[in-house]
Amino acid sequence: MAALSLRQLAADVKTSTTAVYSLFGSKAGLLGSLYQEAVGLFGERLASVRPTDDPAGDVIRIGLAYREYAVANPHLYAILFSDRGARCPSDADRPREVVETYRPLVDAVRRGQRLGQFGSTSDPEVIALSVWGTAHGLVSPVLSGNEPPELAVADCYEWALRALVTGWRDSKESTAGLVAS
Repeated sequence: MAALSLRQLAADVKTSTTAVYSLFGSKAGLLGSLYQEAVGLFGERLASVRPTDDPAGDVIRIGLAYREYAVANPHLYAILFSDRGARCPSDADRPREVVETYRPLVDAVRRGQRLGQFGSTSDPEVIALSVWGTAHGLVSPVLSGNEPPELAVADCYEWALRALVTGWRDSKESTAGLVAS
């Protein structure tokens, strides 16, 4: 985003830089608005995965929704997960907003724990973070154009999420002591 030029943006949308400044105040204001749009759409997409009576399956569906959003909106996804502090250092509320997009995943894990699908002594945040990290890690080479040429990530993405969820399901109580306080 550092290469963004308000002058070039104004020319591209056939308006004046004055109009852009009137709407957003500054480059940081424009980036902040883009960020708000990105986090809002991302949150809506993840929250659109409605809870079912199979929370472990919901965890996988949320992971799939994560990928769908990233692939459909690569520029907005990049705004969400790039160095936000370098663009808009004054807005302290932004991390909270992204954390809220993470909530449906944590909630699905907690429901799974109540139904015995995941160990009840495992930290639901740790399980959710492992799914989130796997989703993010598998999306990254696709969006950066660094996918291994002999392997399409799309072909193994759901399988990887299922393997991870199965691992958490199978390990149940045995993983409780792995996270140090």
